[in-house]
Amino acid sequence: MGPLSREAWAQRLGAFRASPSAFLAGAEGEDLGRDLLSDLRSEKLSEQTKVSLLTLSLEYSDKLWSDAPAAEAAATSLLDTLALLPSKPSALRRLLLLAATTVLVSGGALGPTSGASCRLLPLLLGLASGRDMGRSFGTTSEQRHLQATACECLGELERCKPGLLAGSLGMLRSLLGQMGPIQPVSLLLALVLHNTLAVPSRPGPGTGLQGLLVAGVSSTGSCPWDWSLAEEWGAHLLPQARSWPTSEEEHGSPLLEPSPEEARELKAAVAQLLDTSYLLTPVAQAQLLWLLGWALRGLRGQPPVVFKPQLVRLLGTAQLTLLHSVLALKAAFGEALFTAQDEALLLRRLTLVAQHPALPSPTCLFYLHCILSFPENCPLGSEGEEAAPLLLGPQLSRGLMPSVLHDPMVLLARLHLLCLLCADAEEEEEEQVHSPQWYLQELLAGLQQRAALDGGPQALATLCFQASYLVASCLAGQPAVCTSLIHGLAQLYRARPSLAPHFVDLLDQVNPELREPLRAVLQQEVIARPGKSESLCWHLRLLAKVAEGDAQRATISFLQAAAVHCTDWGLQQALLRVCCSLLRTGGGDGLAGLLQVLARQLEDADGRDHARLYYILFSHLSSSKLGMALGPSLAAPALASSLVAENQGFASALMVQETPAPIQLSVEPQKAKGPPLVLRLQVEALEVPVYSLELRFRVAGQLYGPLEAVHIPCLRPGQPAHPLFLPLQPRRPAPARLHVQALYTTPAGLTCHAHLPPLSVKFADLFLPFPQLPKGSELCFFDDRWNSCLPKGVESRMWCPLGPQGLEALVSQHLEPFVVVAQPPTTYLIAVQLPPDSMLLLRLEKAQADGVPVALRTDNWAVLPLAGDFLRSLAAH
Repeated sequence: MGPLSREAWAQRLGAFRASPSAFLAGAEGEDLGRDLLSDLRSEKLSEQTKVSLLTLSLEYSDKLWSDAPAAEAAATSLLDTLALLPSKPSALRRLLLLAATTVLVSGGALGPTSGASCRLLPLLLGLASGRDMGRSFGTTSEQRHLQATACECLGELERCKPGLLAGSLGMLRSLLGQMGPIQPVSLLLALVLHNTLAVPSRPGPGTGLQGLLVAGVSSTGSCPWDWSLAEEWGAHLLPQARSWPTSEEEHGSPLLEPSPEEARELKAAVAQLLDTSYLLTPVAQAQLLWLLGWALRGLRGQPPVVFKPQLVRLLGTAQLTLLHSVLALKAAFGEALFTAQDEALLLRRLTLVAQHPALPSPTCLFYLHCILSFPENCPLGSEGEEAAPLLLGPQLSRGLMPSVLHDPMVLLARLHLLCLLCADAEEEEEEQVHSPQWYLQELLAGLQQRAALDGGPQALATLCFQASYLVASCLAGQPAVCTSLIHGLAQLYRARPSLAPHFVDLLDQVNPELREPLRAVLQQEVIARPGKSESLCWHLRLLAKVAEGDAQRATISFLQAAAVHCTDWGLQQALLRVCCSLLRTGGGDGLAGLLQVLARQLEDADGRDHARLYYILFSHLSSSKLGMALGPSLAAPALASSLVAENQGFASALMVQETPAPIQLSVEPQKAKGPPLVLRLQVEALEVPVYSLELRFRVAGQLYGPLEAVHIPCLRPGQPAHPLFLPLQPRRPAPARLHVQALYTTPAGLTCHAHLPPLSVKFADLFLPFPQLPKGSELCFFDDRWNSCLPKGVESRMWCPLGPQGLEALVSQHLEPFVVVAQPPTTYLIAVQLPPDSMLLLRLEKAQADGVPVALRTDNWAVLPLAGDFLRSLAAH
């Protein structure tokens, strides 16, 4: 079979990228790698197509040639293709070098027994050294780019086989003084030097560090690579960590102590790399400093003065990567490299830049993180202990105080720093104005005040609780701060009980020093408000978390008063969860009577069964056994009471279990009729019959009034779709998403609930026609409505594209029930009622072939963008 065409390869590569595993498992998958290698040599394919093939081999080499023999054969074919290229410049040479290297590494074929490896290594070293490799490797100008690519390939081989290129140190060092690409050679030399210094050198003539550093390209009897050395050294090397070693144990091997001659050559080599580092990109400079710093950190008796000349340049850098490298050097070498003046200058620079108002949030967070993790020369605390830098005095830190106007992540980072400053502050400073504690109290009060706004954004509440957790974690040992925080949180709950889920999460996360007093205060806040309340569901949810301790009598009194108002299933379940929490902590006086009342009076049968079960358990088990029986796991140890053992399965059967949705619910096309507004739905059973189905609908926010539940006695698979009618009560004419929960009974008698996919109520679903008008009064009616919209409302004009169907077909399909005056095919006057009390009027006049100008008026400003989106969408249907 001949080579594929460009179109055939494009289709084949597209199918492969869509699903590589599925393509390889199909009929064409087995031949993809072989065809790719074969067609790379075809003269019928353009160079652009071959570039696409090589790009695929770079991205998916592990899938195309997954085992070592296949990878060996593929790499050999790629090297043969490279040798056959004509002498003219070509973009394929660099890709072929990269592809051959990648295939050998990813396929596990790299090694001394691999013929392709033995061909690739001398080729890469020759190209990296700048030697003339012949006409098959292009012109002289192209070989400069090949030299950079060869260095990248050698670096990849050195990372996979550490120590492989230790014998090339001298040759690579000599390349720095020659004309050629500096960055790839510098990074390769630094990597090989790092790996060479990471483990002790092997004894023997010529294998010492000095011999490796001075060995040239033409050293007799030496080989620039050594597989045995790579295997031996690879066993000692640890993965490159993000931080540098500080001891022999962290380094993974004994620290090296080079001889004076070796130290002299090493210092010269490192200085040579650093002297040319300013020519590298910032990211490459950072990588170079990391490699050299890691290597020198593992040498005994080697002061890091070689880095000192670079600090003059690096301390004033605006590049984040280089600044991070400076901090890493400071963490590694401390006062051996950085004087006290250097430390003060660096900290002052970080502090001032972090305050810049035009700084993007990610950059600002980086500077704040550097301040929080600032490596001091002489830290006072123990290693790993969080503390603010000693030199960060009041003058420097004042500009870093958090404000409610900051970005949330920046605010939290600044708050973290403020907490560390509060932890270090003296006790007599706590009450002073503009002290860290004063700033902290003001910030928490502001956050709590914003979170307490009724109907405020959820993000403000989340930020307040994130800040509260941060303060509780950092300042748990300061009673004054904790007391103030607890008092503020209690006021927040009093103002906005709907934040109960946030309080529950906070109680789960904070340490016991804050959890217990906060739990007691919140319990008092809840039980101090008995009786009917709009926030009763939130009170019960929080009380299920905090109901324990000495206030159980008051808690039961609260529950007795609340039970009268728990008329729906959700409130009854929340009430029973509080009872269950009381049972786990031993119950209390009056709990038995409350459970008996609930077992008789609850409207829901499931709730009555739960109350009856809890009463039986409370009457027959001791406090310790109650805690075990009602614990979170049913896999509890065997209990002495046979009643509990027999009723564990019974309790499981009584629980309302969450299951995947057994039904499918969809919205039918709406038929425009007069008020009230009704949403037409269809419901179908999927696999098993569903009994006593109750569908509950909820709309987030205040857009719609409460929605009634819909009940269906029985629903069986295969039966025609069951039509449902859901009355809607919009408080504003806006689209919404209905969250749906199904409560039902299975054929086995279990009560289950499931969350269904949300239903979308579109803007057009809210359209209602005006009442039928007397004949002949339509135009007058429309003009009266049109004039009444202004000046209270708004008028706009837009262009409505028609598409191929034309204006008459578009109106007939989407707007027919709302047409008041029609003069087809060019003019229509349309009036739409929008509940609760708005209207939308449209004039479609002077229609053209591709669209129609539309004049629209409405008495509600908020309707205008929704109407525009609706009209623009008509042509797409």
